[in-house]
Amino acid sequence: MLSEWIELSLESTAPTSRGGKLPGGTYTLHAAGVLELTPTECRSEAHACVLSAGIHGNETAPIELLGECLARLEAGLLALGAPVLVILGNPEAMRRAERYVNTNLNRLFRRDLDETGMEPDRARLLMRAVDDFFSRYPEHERLHYDLHTAIRDSRYPRFVVEPFAETATRHEQWRWLAAADIQAVLHQHQHSWTFSHYSKHHHQAQAFTLELGRALPFGHNDLAPLAPMARLLEALLEGRKPSSDTPERMRFFRVAHELMRHSEDFRLCFADDTPNFTEFAPGTQLAEDAEAGSFVVESEPLSVVFPNAAVELGARAALLARPAPAPADPG
Repeated sequence: MLSEWIELSLESTAPTSRGGKLPGGTYTLHAAGVLELTPTECRSEAHACVLSAGIHGNETAPIELLGECLARLEAGLLALGAPVLVILGNPEAMRRAERYVNTNLNRLFRRDLDETGMEPDRARLLMRAVDDFFSRYPEHERLHYDLHTAIRDSRYPRFVVEPFAETATRHEQWRWLAAADIQAVLHQHQHSWTFSHYSKHHHQAQAFTLELGRALPFGHNDLAPLAPMARLLEALLEGRKPSSDTPERMRFFRVAHELMRHSEDFRLCFADDTPNFTEFAPGTQLAEDAEAGSFVVESEPLSVVFPNAAVELGARAALLARPAPAPADPG
């Protein structure tokens, strides 16, 4: 059943069973796109893991990657050794092959959410699912990898965003991500109501948004470059300690500024297809807004990440970042 779960979710087809056995444990379908894997016995290295994908419906490679991991688990090529919550974030947007239906789901993960509609309702359901899951495993280290792909090219095709929160990131996470062939890290500078931020802020989880290449339609993804990431996910499913490598393999950045869209008369002063992490020299004008005026790079170069001039009023149109040192090993 697990090998068909994603396909059934895309077809909006109700499964014949809400639960069953698998090698090393059982599975339970809590809701559409919400699957819990419960091990018969947790291994000593096991984390309580949330693995999510499809928060944006057109970001398909991570969905296919999770599908392959679940198929290997069901076939007995892996044995479950950790509690895992697998989430397909926005099934309706996935079915439509759109980023979202009405509004960006990955800006709605806050407990005081009072908006109405399909995506706000979905955000509330997913927050409850994460709350309930972590409450069942209070003794386990908590982990949340929210898997995405970017809508544009990048100087570093595989990078992670570390959410802002008081919970410190363990150095082992940097080692695991380096071994999974992550090329860059972007430290967030303030709260941003994303799914990974929710788990880190409210549940003190080790949590990241992972950008795993370029967004492409189903069936057009080359998963070969994601083989090291697949090995990391499989280790987490089995409750094994993942492979490690030196964090110095990755480039680290920290957000220095957010470009916000304040008015209808707004534009970014560079090409729409500018890759993530493109660096701009001092004196370069990056944005023009009828209300906020111009934004010009001042004394130090800035790299642009997630630029999108077509965002809603009051939303972020780009992150601007500067290089940061690799975290020191406390051991």
